[in-house]
Amino acid sequence: MDDLDSIYTDIIMEHSVNTYNKHKLDGASDTEHGHNPSCGDDITIEIKMNGNIIEDLSFTGHGCAISQASTSIMIDLLKGKTKEEALKLIDIFLRMIKREEVSEEELEQIEDARALKNIANMPARVKCAELAWYTMEKLLEK
Repeated sequence: MDDLDSIYTDIIMEHSVNTYNKHKLDGASDTEHGHNPSCGDDITIEIKMNGNIIEDLSFTGHGCAISQASTSIMIDLLKGKTKEEALKLIDIFLRMIKREEVSEEELEQIEDARALKNIANMPARVKCAELAWYTMEKLLEK
């Protein structure tokens, strides 16, 4: 394992055990539920919008380390972004995790979420990593 893989593993582990994004959101303007039957991951994302800006996000639920880490990383990335910016970042992440064409510039835009890139090599885990991102996309497109 090279140093970058080690750093990425540390990011995933940190987010999977850290619960600062995992709580009910007071004054949430909307929620969306996501479920991954293949792994049992079950999350609810809560959002607080301020006009077009994602003012706050949180999640509740349970799942494997990858789904929990992916959800927390996504929340850190999308908080404070406009709806349009968030949808663009979600698109980049989903293309990356499906091994589609993603530029180095795009990978830089998704910050810590690029730590999940190697999950693409584990087909059984891809749905775990995608769950929050698809759930968030559905929430923003309501």
